[in-house]
Amino acid sequence: MYTKLQISELVASKVVDVPDFPKPGILFKDLMPLFSDGPAFGAVIDAIIAEHGADSFDVVAGIEARGFVIAAAIAYATGKGVVPVRKAGKLPRATVSASYALEYGEAALEVHEDAFTAGERVLVVDDVLATGGTAAATLGLVERAGGTVSGFSVLLELAFLDGRSRIAPRPVHALLTVS
Repeated sequence: MYTKLQISELVASKVVDVPDFPKPGILFKDLMPLFSDGPAFGAVIDAIIAEHGADSFDVVAGIEARGFVIAAAIAYATGKGVVPVRKAGKLPRATVSASYALEYGEAALEVHEDAFTAGERVLVVDDVLATGGTAAATLGLVERAGGTVSGFSVLLELAFLDGRSRIAPRPVHALLTVS
């Protein structure tokens, strides 16, 4: 088992900075090297589960697209279900939708109307917390669809973009925070 500091260092060692993606002026934080390293990926999944406790949630919601990878691994490791939070127009049945601003544009997210049973405890996960628009939209969607947010975890928080303030007073669990 890794310490919190070791997990932070592990995540930091696997982040690749990609300048000018998806548009000029944006420094994209690519976590795919972390996902492709089996032992490292397993360690971060275990760290998220340890932070929240496997008994603190009933289902895991992953935010498109890298959040799907994280959510599926947590769900499998804990024997829970997984719910995808998708970009608009990708889900086949009736949905709840929310629009939000990104640091580089606008988008909308959706979840099936019946994705959660009333009061179901939902752990929401994603790869990066930047401006908080995606996270705020997702947490609102979970609640509008009947779930109760039991936790929110990301692998990397870009604190200088102050996304945490957009979802306050909900707590944010980040494995690595970059100021």
